[in-house]
Amino acid sequence: MYRFLLTPRWWAINVFAVLAIPVCLIAGMWQLGRFEQQVDNHRQAEEQAEATGEPRPLEELLPLTTETVGEQAEVTGTFDAGHQLLVPGRGLEGETGFYALAMLRPADGSPALPVVRGWLPGTADAGRVPEPPAGEVTVTGAVQAPESPSEVEGPTDGLPSGQLGVIGAASLINILPYPVTDGWLTVRDAEEPMRAVPVTAPSGTGLDMDAFQNLGYTAEWFVFAAFTVFMWFRLVRREVEQRRDAELGIAPPQQAPPMSRSRPREDVPARSGSPAPPA
Repeated sequence: MYRFLLTPRWWAINVFAVLAIPVCLIAGMWQLGRFEQQVDNHRQAEEQAEATGEPRPLEELLPLTTETVGEQAEVTGTFDAGHQLLVPGRGLEGETGFYALAMLRPADGSPALPVVRGWLPGTADAGRVPEPPAGEVTVTGAVQAPESPSEVEGPTDGLPSGQLGVIGAASLINILPYPVTDGWLTVRDAEEPMRAVPVTAPSGTGLDMDAFQNLGYTAEWFVFAAFTVFMWFRLVRREVEQRRDAELGIAPPQQAPPMSRSRPREDVPARSGSPAPPA
């Protein structure tokens, strides 16, 4: 009954099914691995952001990577009191306020480091921010990656003088007369009445849309594999039924031909009252 599976046509169908099923499963497992990798990166970034650890010199953490973002750094330098900035529209624990941003000029002459000294609630007001400490100080805090406008919830354009929308070297290059590090630091202990800004996980490590796309692709590949198996069994069953009907002499039902319009016959007698056709 199943000898037809050895015919050339069915050999092609069988080879296609045998190759398609493992390819779909391998592709699905690869997409699942990508999703699990992003989940692990997200968990690792959260654990790294919450950990304090021993502070390290900033030069050991540069250039910043997803592994070094969130690490504790220790920098010695002098605050530039003439270039203090406010970063409005920043939330903390359900409240909206602003960051107090100051530039720390390292003692070794390296590029200045933007330092978020703390957060204050309400509208941005430079008069509410305490003056930075004078002289050489040592600042300890977590290093953060430069921000992008898509990551910022607050305003980024049209801000008044003395305010900044995005923290990063690209935003500060036109404001400061000296180079700055492409990153920033949030202090571990803020001065009163400011509150310390918590460390955030680096961008690109969270469960974003790309991660859930990988999960969706995983389901699609598994569905393709199941559909291949289903269609193979369906074709085999249909072939068996057709051959069984042929052995029993049962012809498959034929579709009736479409009815065509009948043309009037010329020899049909004319209706009464109408003139006879000419001879």
